[in-house]
Amino acid sequence: MVNPGLASAYAACERLTRSHYENFPVASYLLPARMRPHVAAVYAFARLADDMADEGTRPPEARLADLDRWGARLDAALDEGTVDPDPAAFVFTAVRHSITTCRLPRALFHDLLSAFRQDVTVLRYASWDALLDYCRRSANPVGRLVLRIAGTDSASADHASDAVCTALQLTNFWQDLEIDWLKGRLYVPESIWGPAGAREADLASRRLTPEWRAALREATRRTRALFAEGRGVCEMVRGRLRYELRATWLGGTRILDKLEAAGFDVWTSRPELTKADVPWLLWQSAMWKVASEAIEPHGRPAPARLCGTDAVPESEGQPPSNEC
Repeated sequence: MVNPGLASAYAACERLTRSHYENFPVASYLLPARMRPHVAAVYAFARLADDMADEGTRPPEARLADLDRWGARLDAALDEGTVDPDPAAFVFTAVRHSITTCRLPRALFHDLLSAFRQDVTVLRYASWDALLDYCRRSANPVGRLVLRIAGTDSASADHASDAVCTALQLTNFWQDLEIDWLKGRLYVPESIWGPAGAREADLASRRLTPEWRAALREATRRTRALFAEGRGVCEMVRGRLRYELRATWLGGTRILDKLEAAGFDVWTSRPELTKADVPWLLWQSAMWKVASEAIEPHGRPAPARLCGTDAVPESEGQPPSNEC
């Protein structure tokens, strides 16, 4: 018999996942069923923490305190098995089970929280490297957690996943230039917009000048290079997850296509994926051409060790399954 409390917690995480727009499928039906609850738990943990940093008008001190408490609650759930009975309890009930069942590194969750704290305190980036370091903690942990949930644990897969996750994060920054600007943030590094002759005053006037178009064109070029570098991760996993990762990769590059087609004018219209893109994404995913360098040695993905055949076991304390 399935533990009702645990099943309810995972169900709440999946509802939260489906209630938010993303550039890529999160815990979609392309994923193997056994992975979906775990991916939804990771997403719910990160989504609510990210909202603490981004949403509302509370002072920075209050946001940082909320994020500190979020991290402390994670540690308490893992070290002491305690979950405070409040509206967010479902997140920690589910994520504690996922971390235990799938042997997920706790440090990756704290990396996410460190990036969310940075969002509260850092509003500008001087260099591309500084922005990549932020992405290393804000985006890359999610990809590595998904790989671990799938049972994939290799340096080559991590490297490729990091490149794609960073590219997806950067794509979201270029897509949300106006939204972030209104929050007082600018993610395009000065090392890119400065040499292009762009000025922040033009953004304040809602003017996308030729200089800003040139800066965003360069940022997009670098982003596409990261997508290309990480493309092979789609062939380093097994089964339906390949199609999930292909759709994710294609969704990110599709947004870049739309940005370029619009001349990067996000002031007029924010490019995003719609239902009209779904047939194209499915077709491109099905017709995906595998480059030889995208495959592990011997032309097949590295052996996977699944984190368990059942996402929600009969009792919350049941040890993880080692079945593949």
